[in-house]
Amino acid sequence: MSDAPETPASGSPAGTTGAITRLTHLVLAHKRIVVAFWVIVTLVGIGSAGSASKALKQKFSVPGKEGWVTNQQIARDFRGTGGNSAPQLAVVTLPAGHSAATPAVKAELQALEARLARVEPGARIAGYASTASPAFLSADKLTTFVIAYPPPDPNQPFGDNPEAAKKASAALKGTAIAGAPVHLTGFDALSTQSGGGNGPGVLLEAMLGGLGALLVLAFVFGSFLAIVPIMMAIASIMTTFLVVWGLTTVTEVSPIVQFLIALIGLGVSIDYSLLVVVRWREERAHGLSGEAAIERAMQTAGRAVLFSGTTVAIGLLALVALPLPFLRSVGYGGMLIPLISVLVALTLLPVVLAKLGPRLDWPHVRNDDRASRSWTGWAELVVRGRWIAAAGAALVLAALVLAATQLQLGTPNVNTIAKQGDAKTGLLALERSGIGSGTIVPNEVLVGGSSSPAHVAQVLAAVPNVHGAVAPSSPAWQRPGTSVLEVFPTPDASTPAGRSTLDAVRAAARTAGPDVHVGGLGAQNHDFIEAVYGNFPLMIALIALITFVLLARAFRSLLLPLKAVILNVISVGAAWGVLELVWQNGHGSNLIWGISATGSITAWIPLMVFAFLFGLSMDYEVFILARMREEYDATGSTNTAVVRGIGRTGRLVTSAALILFLAFVSLASGPETEIKVLATGLAAGILLDATVIRALLVPAVISLFGRWNWWLPQMPAKLLRVEPSLPPRLASETEG
Repeated sequence: MSDAPETPASGSPAGTTGAITRLTHLVLAHKRIVVAFWVIVTLVGIGSAGSASKALKQKFSVPGKEGWVTNQQIARDFRGTGGNSAPQLAVVTLPAGHSAATPAVKAELQALEARLARVEPGARIAGYASTASPAFLSADKLTTFVIAYPPPDPNQPFGDNPEAAKKASAALKGTAIAGAPVHLTGFDALSTQSGGGNGPGVLLEAMLGGLGALLVLAFVFGSFLAIVPIMMAIASIMTTFLVVWGLTTVTEVSPIVQFLIALIGLGVSIDYSLLVVVRWREERAHGLSGEAAIERAMQTAGRAVLFSGTTVAIGLLALVALPLPFLRSVGYGGMLIPLISVLVALTLLPVVLAKLGPRLDWPHVRNDDRASRSWTGWAELVVRGRWIAAAGAALVLAALVLAATQLQLGTPNVNTIAKQGDAKTGLLALERSGIGSGTIVPNEVLVGGSSSPAHVAQVLAAVPNVHGAVAPSSPAWQRPGTSVLEVFPTPDASTPAGRSTLDAVRAAARTAGPDVHVGGLGAQNHDFIEAVYGNFPLMIALIALITFVLLARAFRSLLLPLKAVILNVISVGAAWGVLELVWQNGHGSNLIWGISATGSITAWIPLMVFAFLFGLSMDYEVFILARMREEYDATGSTNTAVVRGIGRTGRLVTSAALILFLAFVSLASGPETEIKVLATGLAAGILLDATVIRALLVPAVISLFGRWNWWLPQMPAKLLRVEPSLPPRLASETEG
């Protein structure tokens, strides 16, 4: 049956288009006021960026969970030592023929504990010399360690203490026990020797991303218009910093928000400006001039920007559905990035185009009168081979989503933190001696009431895969009615064996007494995963529902928004699969960064990847589908709409994806492994979405569904307050 055109209905809700038109008229009628406002706000934002960054302080918390509550009590009762912070371990492997149990060696070990106490006044310290516990010895008594919990650093809201690790490492340099060197290890020591904190700052990372974006924009426009999106990005980023600074007076905001503002803001603000400027050039090429071209660009591309920014903001705001203040603050702060970028694109950008656009559009190497020949040819090829294209894309995505099902959440394998150095040597000594790397993240057990700490330690020491447990009797480990003891698991906390050991320790602690509670970083991380991912389905449902309603109204369709939501979830799943393959299994991390397989992915990273990718990838969906809807309303042919839509937006989406990709590459330029993992997930997700999904699967699937793409019955149309789309013919169609 031929695909005769339907009676076209307005492709955009009258209210939305009318509001954007009125806003465009308003800003063009008051150009000086608009420019003055944004110049002043941007300059104030630049001046206050440093203060805004300093105001971003938030303590990590997992309210109501046993591990977190126990850690808080330990930190409170023991002056901040331990609980939600990792210990330092001074490790020594004695020469053959010596034993840590001999009086001479014990005396030297006692002196080692005393030295650590002098370096870190108030630290909670224990070792074999002060406890005589075999928990501090390897089976052959050649390797031993001293554990120390230094007082907290008030400038480190997440419990890190790199400065204490540096001081202790310097103090122990050259120290020997029975002629064997002492090595200081632990999470902070390993992170310090990985170069953590010595990479480029937020400003330099943003400049690197901006330089890459400028090169891409120069290629897209072939004129000085390339600087316009950069100008919009500067205004958006600095204004967002200013607003977030104000937000810190109302609620705590996580320091991670500053990275998101600088790099995500760079990407989305350039994307939105790019879409509008490209459409403005197209309208000028079609004969419109002056403000008429600007108004037409805002009615079409500006409307797409409005819906894109809204969906990105929803993706981030949905983080407030999670019961964690840390993630909620990221949601509050993060949603400002796309919203302010949209505001800049809808107000400042039209004025800049009106005043400077024609003069900056020189030498005008590229002509926007016709769609891209290469992308048009590609779309025609996909439409002709739509079954093959859909099957090929589906296979790639299915393989990656299958890999994502093996994703392990937890702390990364400690062997990935530092590749060499004194801390790495100490870690290897623990592993080779049989004590195990799990010792650097011990379980801290709080014992109260009538329970005997020694008895509890004896019970927990018998748990499989526990090297030992100790209840030090020194005053630093005791409080009236309360004491804290250490349980040293052998396997790394990031491994399945490590997680099973934690479960077994918790079970044994419950049997040991009613006032025995398990804390430590391992328990806290377990609680974090449970709190976050226990509510994860709720977050996905909330995002999906709101996004579906918005897109159903935007595209006057039921199938298109449903497909968009499903494909976006698949896109995120594919990005998770890349994390599993590249980092968890090491198929790429060692080749690219020289870092071995992490064994698991830090728990907050997949969540962040979801929140950002769901919104950012929806940008491309909106850009493409908005143009396809427009072309379908003009021609009534689905395949024509697909070909013209991809022909007009293919280069735009690819360029926008490349800009975001470069921003994430800049994010990965820092030395921290966790930031590299996050950047990998975001970069891979953006590239997969712009290529396999938007350039291959989306056009193929839309072509396959034909008129069903545009179906919106009377009842849902009335609820959405838009005109319905005529029902499809219940027969196969032949597209021209």
